[in-house]
Amino acid sequence: MSKRPSALRSRSLIIGTVLSLLFVTAALVSFVWTPFDVEALHIANKLKAPNAVNWLGTDHFGRDIFSMIMVGARTSIAVALVAVGIGIVLGVPLGLAAAANRGSLLDELIMRGNDLIFAFPSLVIAILITAVFGASAINAIVAIGIFNIPVFARLTRSGALSLWEREFIMAAQVAGKSSARISFEHILPNVMNLLIVQGTIQFSLGILAEAGLSYVGLGAQPPTPSWGRMLADAQTMVSFAPHMALIPGLAIVLTVLGLNLMGDGLRDLLDPRIRNARS
Repeated sequence: MSKRPSALRSRSLIIGTVLSLLFVTAALVSFVWTPFDVEALHIANKLKAPNAVNWLGTDHFGRDIFSMIMVGARTSIAVALVAVGIGIVLGVPLGLAAAANRGSLLDELIMRGNDLIFAFPSLVIAILITAVFGASAINAIVAIGIFNIPVFARLTRSGALSLWEREFIMAAQVAGKSSARISFEHILPNVMNLLIVQGTIQFSLGILAEAGLSYVGLGAQPPTPSWGRMLADAQTMVSFAPHMALIPGLAIVLTVLGLNLMGDGLRDLLDPRIRNARS
């Protein structure tokens, strides 16, 4: 007898959700409160190790690192969230259209377009965009979002193709429903579990991509705090102020780890094949 699926039985889901909520909470709280002003410079207080006043120490300008981590979480989450949203909003309809017109010229054009985007990593796309429009968080969002489009398009098409041969889809066709209506009323709800899991994975990759772009100066620009920018500022000071690099690096690692664990837990919870195999 198979066990009933329960989110409370998934250790990965619990740990991942707790870690993710920790940083989401920090980002939300930063809108209304931070221990110190992240744009205020206190040169006399620079490079302080963690202490009772500055819990995670200060940077080379005397700014409070704990406050910067909170605001940096807001920046990273906002960039990744919007970028994933772009991938879903544009990629899912393309995947549904490709599956509904499988084997047609439209299907071929969509998939070859996906291959073209995959040929250029988000960093290369960001370089091209910033060369024209300049470096900013908006351009980082566009670059990461463009790279997410083929990810969701391919996943949606793959999941939809297996459904188009099912009896309930054939019944909908016999009832006279159009391909577009079938795609959104019957196909999309049945691939939603795949999209949710992939969304958490792409969200974690988006945070990594944002940190990487900010590290090379293509993401959020000063004075807006960013975890990647904090790492870039710390690279020449690791020997005498290691906390400047360790703390933002740890924030990135824990956030990405939390999202990946949550994605694994959701996959185990939502995928009946994996759930039944472990029952």
